[in-house]
Amino acid sequence: MARSREMTLSLPPFTRAVTWLLAINTAVFLLLELFGMTLIDVARWVRDYLALEPLAVVHGAIWQLVTYSFLHFEFWHWFGNMLGIWMFGSAFEGAWGTRRFLELYAFGVIGAALTTTALSFSHVLGNPTIPTVGASGGVFAILIAFGMVFGENEILLIPFPFSLKAKYFVAILIVVTLAFAIQGGGNVAYVAHLGGLFFGYIYVKFVPRGRVPRMGISERYFGLRNQYYRWKRRRAARKFEVYMRKHNRTVEFDEQGNYIPPEEEKKNGGSKSGWVN
Repeated sequence: MARSREMTLSLPPFTRAVTWLLAINTAVFLLLELFGMTLIDVARWVRDYLALEPLAVVHGAIWQLVTYSFLHFEFWHWFGNMLGIWMFGSAFEGAWGTRRFLELYAFGVIGAALTTTALSFSHVLGNPTIPTVGASGGVFAILIAFGMVFGENEILLIPFPFSLKAKYFVAILIVVTLAFAIQGGGNVAYVAHLGGLFFGYIYVKFVPRGRVPRMGISERYFGLRNQYYRWKRRRAARKFEVYMRKHNRTVEFDEQGNYIPPEEEKKNGGSKSGWVN
């Protein structure tokens, strides 16, 4: 991986995707603040149905794997995540492009949600009935990606009057996060932080061009879909055989559910099978 030029991370520009994320998260945060003062039932509904609750996810609420990342119910929680997206995300987006940055962010958000859901059922790192909110999974994916891609860059640690190389900053962050996750960090979802770090690492390490392997996913999807349709066809063939036997007629189908015509039809030039795979 090529080493980037030296730079100081102080006041980066507002790149396209970073601006979108800041705007969406801020709008949702302000709306929730308004609902909390005027429409308490709406705010409660948002928390109940859009926050990440592992028990609800395994029962079908898969939208929560994404929606939780746009919810922030405390000012400093929202401010810290937005600062992280801006300070580190804009540098990454400027170097790798908008699409790659959004893919990385999505990897972190969904990966953190999956990690939180999986580990919560162990009752060691989390609880499946406790909801999780916030964009920290995506932020931590950005942080570790920044440390891997711009490891030699000097980060100006505002408001402290000194700087630190990005790779050391991220290493310290990982150790602290892991320690809090093991000890239990109060109401902070450190498990989600670890999930974001892990999936951010996976993205940079194994998707170096910033391309999610969509073709492989599509092929697996269509393969499963075809298997399902073949199963339905075999099932329909068996039902039809039973129906015809009840009417004193015999029909045959092969292992794929294709109709096998009688011998006399074959002699008259009929095809071997009526359905094709």
